[in-house]
Amino acid sequence: MTKNLTIGSPLRLILSFGFPVLLGNLFQQLYSVMDTAIVGQTLGGSALAAVGATGSINFLVVGFCSGVCSGFAIPAAQQFGAGNPRELRRYVAGGAWLCLLCGGLLTLATVLLCGDILTAMRTPAEIYQRSYRYILTIFAGLPAYFLCNYTAGVLRSLGDSRTPVIWLSAAALVNMVLDVVFILAFRLDVFGAALATVLSQLLAGMGCLIRMFRGYPILRMERADWRWSARRMGELCLMGLPMGLQFSITAIGSVMIQTAVNGLGTAYVTAVTAASKVTMFIACPFDAMGSTMASYGGQNVGSARWERLHQGVRACLVLGAGYSLLSLGALYLWADPLNGLFLDESALLPLAREYVLIQALFHFPLALVNIFRLLIQGMGFSPLATLAGVLELAGRAAVSLLVPVMGFQAACFASPAAWVLADLFLLPAYLYCFRRLSRPQGRGGVGLPGPSRA
Repeated sequence: MTKNLTIGSPLRLILSFGFPVLLGNLFQQLYSVMDTAIVGQTLGGSALAAVGATGSINFLVVGFCSGVCSGFAIPAAQQFGAGNPRELRRYVAGGAWLCLLCGGLLTLATVLLCGDILTAMRTPAEIYQRSYRYILTIFAGLPAYFLCNYTAGVLRSLGDSRTPVIWLSAAALVNMVLDVVFILAFRLDVFGAALATVLSQLLAGMGCLIRMFRGYPILRMERADWRWSARRMGELCLMGLPMGLQFSITAIGSVMIQTAVNGLGTAYVTAVTAASKVTMFIACPFDAMGSTMASYGGQNVGSARWERLHQGVRACLVLGAGYSLLSLGALYLWADPLNGLFLDESALLPLAREYVLIQALFHFPLALVNIFRLLIQGMGFSPLATLAGVLELAGRAAVSLLVPVMGFQAACFASPAAWVLADLFLLPAYLYCFRRLSRPQGRGGVGLPGPSRA
């Protein structure tokens, strides 16, 4: 089930590898979508606002987890492309050690600081207790997120994009069942929705872990593979931590916007919560393009096939442009029915529709962000990609200052402004990375062993 991304038509490879990734992203979104839909339709607008008020901080912490795990898996893709199984195993083992360390520290810190974070975000008093119970449960379950994201990342680095989607699909179905049981049967309120999500992540992670070691002889570890290597750990940290920080930096901007929206009142929080679920679900193909280009870039850099990087970019840009137009048309026609899945108050539909359509107008800049940022990371230049996150933060921060003055519309344009600013940096950054690698003396990206040394 491995896939070699260094030979064959880039467009066909991107489609065949990316489609299972897309399905996995869609099923992963189903976790939060089903939580939100069931909470909104069964527990009412107040409970929906309570979950929504934690959305940005949830994205910050879980995004850091996802970014770190993706970064730890990129050296495996490069070593697989270079045909070096021993180093592949040792990087995978090193990433596992670091996931245990980061997961433990992050869980402890977020659980202890959960209440202070919600207070700093000016969470409305009428939804504070529900928000606290929901996000505290998510934070306590962060080790399950690390397990799921890292094992899926390692499998994708080997070109196996199908196994993660199989287990994410199963986990999504379990999540739906647990939502109904915990919320409707056991009456656990928003705690039940969060618990269902954590248990589903744990199921997906265990399934991918079993597949890794039972299905791939190349990953069967020896005792020497588990030895702590300062060099490898340093290289993994230089790859993974900037990716995690990039997600978190981006999310800090979202926290600032969420804080500004919280100040507008519960009705606006509810509308943005519903609309954000729709936009995140619709944007899954862009996330899949980025994940695909990370593996594509890693394998081709590992095998020193520089010319295929441009070919892959052209193919993915065509896909991104086509889907951007398709998604805009679909949301123009069906924004209200989609938002209505999460709202039990029709009076809020115009606000949610405005938010969704403004996001959709800027989908192609979002496609560029995902394609170039993740490709740059796969090429081994993760710190450069992190700078794009800084620009996204700057864009969201600037717009958040306008929300008290301009109101709801300013919040609608926050993410588009961030995407455009990031693109202004990412396009020339990609060309710089390509020139660095394609020189005769070219090496791998920052902090990673180059193909000539693999």
